[in-house]
Amino acid sequence: MKLRLFLAASVLATTSLCLPASSLQASPAQQPEVTAHPQADANDKTYPLDQIVTATVHDAWLLSGKNEEAFFDIVEQLAQFSAQKRGLTLPDTAAAGRKMGLMIKTRAKTDHDQLLYAIVDQAVRTLGVKATAAAK
Repeated sequence: MKLRLFLAASVLATTSLCLPASSLQASPAQQPEVTAHPQADANDKTYPLDQIVTATVHDAWLLSGKNEEAFFDIVEQLAQFSAQKRGLTLPDTAAAGRKMGLMIKTRAKTDHDQLLYAIVDQAVRTLGVKATAAAK
């Protein structure tokens, strides 16, 4: 839970980007939706995985309705998806959350047209631990 809180604080700063306005509609879910933390809150919004995996930083911001909490929900979904696909577990510490949030924020600000998933995946690969090693 600590990771979630500190990641949220760091990533939310990313959404203060000055992005041009345009619209992006959410498409109906065609694939399973993934939440980024096992204790999903009822208030967490989920997005179709096929849509957010292909979204740029700018697209994800628009998809979130330019809402910081909704943008963070997208980042969480992407982090969980990446960790699951790679067989990794993310450490649940404040320090890890800060580090991951800073990594994502820094890379996202450099180029709003890059895939958000690529940024999140790199952070997950950097901080994640093999699931079998984490269980020991």
